[in-house]
Parts: sequence; structure tokens; C-alpha cells
Amino acid sequence: MSKRDFYEVLGVERDASERDIKKAYKRLAMKFHPDRNQGDDGAAEKFKEVKEAYEILTDTQKKAAYDQYGHAAFEQGGMGGGGFGGGSGDFGDIFGDVFGDIFGGGGRRGQARAQRGADLRYNMELTLEEAVRGCSKEIEVPTLVECETCDGSGAKKGSSAQTCGTCHGHGQVQMRQGFFAVQQTCPTCHGKGQIIKDPCNSCHGQGRKQKTKTLQVKIPAGVDTGDRIRLSGEGEAGEQGAPAGDLYVQVHVKEHHIFERDGSNLYCEVPVSFSQAALGGEVEVPTLDGRVSLKVPEETQTGRMFRMRGKGVKGVRGGGVGDLIVKLVIETPVKLSSRQKELLREFEETCGGDAANKHNPKSEGFFNGVKKFFDDLTS
Repeated sequence: MSKRDFYEVLGVERDASERDIKKAYKRLAMKFHPDRNQGDDGAAEKFKEVKEAYEILTDTQKKAAYDQYGHAAFEQGGMGGGGFGGGSGDFGDIFGDVFGDIFGGGGRRGQARAQRGADLRYNMELTLEEAVRGCSKEIEVPTLVECETCDGSGAKKGSSAQTCGTCHGHGQVQMRQGFFAVQQTCPTCHGKGQIIKDPCNSCHGQGRKQKTKTLQVKIPAGVDTGDRIRLSGEGEAGEQGAPAGDLYVQVHVKEHHIFERDGSNLYCEVPVSFSQAALGGEVEVPTLDGRVSLKVPEETQTGRMFRMRGKGVKGVRGGGVGDLIVKLVIETPVKLSSRQKELLREFEETCGGDAANKHNPKSEGFFNGVKKFFDDLTS
């Protein structure tokens, strides 16, 4: 299958400047980047095509060869061939490639690639209600953005970066010692392959400026502590027009004064009075959707759990809605009046004697176990 014309791929004229080529590449790379088109094989192929066209048309030597010979310049045996018959390399180039991978050269020598921008992390605190229902949050992120004055080139308007005379645009220089050749980062351009002699006054030749960006972040319903939300291309701007990094929003859900979350389930404790637990009745239980009534059976013991189905959380990764687990805690009455104390003493007397085991089954089992423990120690 024949390849498309590289100028057509980037949508630029054949006499387009390097800045125009970089701007076209950045726009198309952002459009077809695999991270933004997951599962789209067509977009991935277009991204590769755009990337290849950019690498050829921003390399002075490769561009000249392409303009003269077209795609044939880079086929086996052509101008860009790496074979022994091509006449473009020697034994030193072979070892240069090998040692370049070890010492940072990376692959065939060519124009240095501008680095992609760094990824950033933003820690976001959410309430349980915000995490469960989802919300939209405005955040401010200090970052490096592309300089608007020079469009990220670093050069003053009307000028452009020049090919480094030391490494001739490769970003790497070779140090030969006998039979071996080792590639190292160019000391003049520091691996960029270009020198800016007339830097932009706004960014001082960096191509990037410090700025605080305001972003609107959509939080999906069901997120939990430890989840990350990736905002593609919202990290630091890349060098010399390279793609920007990504911003990762790290979620932390604040502790709630009523509920505790475990996955899709919620837990809470509900206090009940001594008489409610003994006689049974109904208590109001809080949920994220409002109050509901829970029937308490008579003779309920403290710590008993009740499951309220469908009153929990629907996870961000799908699945059903979890449950609300309610733990009943029996409160001991406080600040009793004399009459109340007298009634409790009378009640205690009615529960004494042989009736004690009947009314306090757990106590009987516990003290029988203690008695057996000490009997075993002395036997």
C-alpha cells in the first residue's frame, strides 16, 4: 500500500515553515492520540502516520531527501537506508547505535526529539456525598504552558531556532576511541538539536511559561479514595511544541460523621434505648437518600447487625448498588432520678435468683466459661 504524501498528511504546503509544521503536528497529534481514542485502531494508525511525517519534515537532511526522491529516499537501499549497501554508514555508526541506547542516544541518529511535557498530580478531597453522587469541581493548577508569544518555539517572532553546529541537529555527538563509538548528549544544545540565538522576550527562549490554569473537573458518581481521574493533555506543555503531559486528579474521600464506606457498602451505628431493645419497636435510620424506619425485634442485643439492601453505593466501575449495614448499640440510661433508680432496683430484684439465667443467657454462658477456666488451672 503506497504511503500518502507527508505534506498532505500534516495538511501543510510544501514551502511551510518549521513552525507551521510543528503547529500542524501538535494539532493532529492531540486529535489522534491513542489515549484520547482508546480502542480506535484507525486513530492509532493516523497518529503513527502523522508522527512519521513530522519526524521527516522537521529533519533538515531527511526533508531535503524527501523533497527530491519522495518515499523512495527511505526505502531499503535508498538515501535513508541503513544497510551496508547504502553507503551512508560505517562500522562506527553500528556501535554508535548500540551504545546510544545505553547512554541515552536511543535508536538511529537523527534530529533530537523535543520531550513530551511532564505529567502532573492534583490531590482532591471530596465529601462522601460528592463521591457517591458525582459532582463538578473547579480547580487551579500551577503548571508550565506553551508561550503564546512564540507559539512554544522559544524564538522571537520573525526568527526561528537554528540547527546546532556541533551535532548538526542530531542532539547527540559521538566520541570515538579506536574501534568503538559512544554517543553522548550534545554539550552545546543539550540534546535539543537546535540553538536559539534570538530568544523570545516573553519566555526567554524556554518556549514555556509558568501559569496557574483553572480547570473544570467532572467527578463520576461512585469514586472512592485512591481512584485517579486522568485529564489528557492538561499537564505541563512539552518542549519546542511537543505534546503536553497529562494531569492526574487523585481522589481522597473525607471521613464522614455518620457513615463508613467499604467498597459499595455503607456502615453506621444507631443507638437504641434499653427499653426499645428489650420490648422491640421502630427506630429511624439515616441513609444517603433520607431517613427510613427499621423494625427492632424484642430482646435485641447490643451489636446486632441489620442489612438494608440497596441503600449503599453504586461503584464507579459498575455493578449493583451496595447495602447499608446498621449496627444497633444499646445505650445505658444516665442522669436517672430517684424514682427511676428505684424502679430499676425493683426490676433487678425480679430478675434475680433462678430467673437470672432466663433473663441473661449470655451472662450465664460467660460465667460458666470463666468457672471452667479456673477449674482447669487448679486441677
